[in-house]
Amino acid sequence: MAVDSSMWVPLQQGRVADLIADRILQLIRSEQLHPGSRLPAERELASLLGTSRPSLREALRSLQAKGHVEIRHGAGVFVTDPATSRSLRAAVFAEEMSLTELFDMREVLELPAVAWAATNQDTERLAKVQDAYDALDAASAQEDVDWALLQKLDAAFHLSIVEAAGNRFLSQTLTVLQDILARGMETTLQLPGRLQKSRIDHRRILDAVLAGDPAAARKAAAAHILGARQAAVARVRNETEASPGQR
Repeated sequence: MAVDSSMWVPLQQGRVADLIADRILQLIRSEQLHPGSRLPAERELASLLGTSRPSLREALRSLQAKGHVEIRHGAGVFVTDPATSRSLRAAVFAEEMSLTELFDMREVLELPAVAWAATNQDTERLAKVQDAYDALDAASAQEDVDWALLQKLDAAFHLSIVEAAGNRFLSQTLTVLQDILARGMETTLQLPGRLQKSRIDHRRILDAVLAGDPAAARKAAAAHILGARQAAVARVRNETEASPGQR
């Protein structure tokens, strides 16, 4: 992957390891580096910053101790989820959240996100929303649907809107929302009529966001989440009825 060298400029005066750590934190907080982003290789990063490799290693160890990055030997250094995101993800994976709570959380995260995306009209980020929608709609229209791919593209569309919202705290919940979407979408799109309804919903959300209409975007997203909630509940009910006596 090509490195954006403009992100990594030589450092000024001060304790070198601290300056390196501060620079990386600035990139994380300004969303130039996201959770899961891989930093340039050690030799390359030291050269870009104009520092020694020992100072860089010291800075990375400090950032890892504070939970900002993860050093994976043989793989590289990666930006981690914020502490709030990690605790929410732990709750999701521990199944401490019911299906109802998961969809409640979608409403909390996605309704303001679509309204902010519609209001902000960030051209570059909205172009990514359009691209995500186009990929999702094309996959939805296939005669032989790849359901696993469709689920990933569906989630990517919703996540692109959250990014377009331009709220840094909300952006830190992206990985949490991704987990929530994955759990809520399991086989729901395969219920009769759900895929067609979902395509209509997605188009309405996209049109409202691109038109700069936050109220319409919020209304379209609410309707879509409600439909997804009903589909998920129907799936659970069908599975329960098919397996009587099991909880």
